[in-house]
Amino acid sequence: MNNKSHWETVYKTKTPQQVSWTQEVPKTSLHFIEALQLTKEAKIIDVGGGDSNLVDHLLALGYKDITVLDISVEALNKAKKRLGNAANQVTWIASNITDFEPTTSYELWHDRAAFHFLTTSQEIEQYKQLVGAYVNRNLIIGTFSKEGPKKCSGLEITQYDTADLMVAFEQNFDKIDCLTEDHKTPFDTLQNFSFCSFQKKRS
Repeated sequence: MNNKSHWETVYKTKTPQQVSWTQEVPKTSLHFIEALQLTKEAKIIDVGGGDSNLVDHLLALGYKDITVLDISVEALNKAKKRLGNAANQVTWIASNITDFEPTTSYELWHDRAAFHFLTTSQEIEQYKQLVGAYVNRNLIIGTFSKEGPKKCSGLEITQYDTADLMVAFEQNFDKIDCLTEDHKTPFDTLQNFSFCSFQKKRS
């Protein structure tokens, strides 16, 4: 089973309360985003957003140019259904991140738990080149930490501590803030995450 088939099956067969990554309120992401003081017209992309509730909160905060990218069509359809008519205000892209060919640059690239699914040096380098080319202001990345799980949904992941994330993106970005946090899953287990917020270096 390839990754796309895997994720389509997950989202077809499980509810949000049956997957570990569900957050009713993505507090850390929202904290980092609000600290950036972006304009409401800023181009924002949520990579691996799936049926995450982040888009709901961004719309409620008045952001007007939001894109959600996910490998799973099923996940995006769930989000669209939840949002109802508000889904028309969002650009939806079904793509594996390593196949994504942006047609625009973004003022904010947000990624909670997509980057860590890249496990080969080629995939990781491809991702770094992508954000280097298509992020013109801010990058927010969240991954499992080295104290966190070694797999997610049965798939291998790459763990990062905050220092690792800083090194990974230091060529094109300066650190704004980093932290670790315990995410409480819907089934009352804890997953430790590393989060970092970055600003694009001036050329």
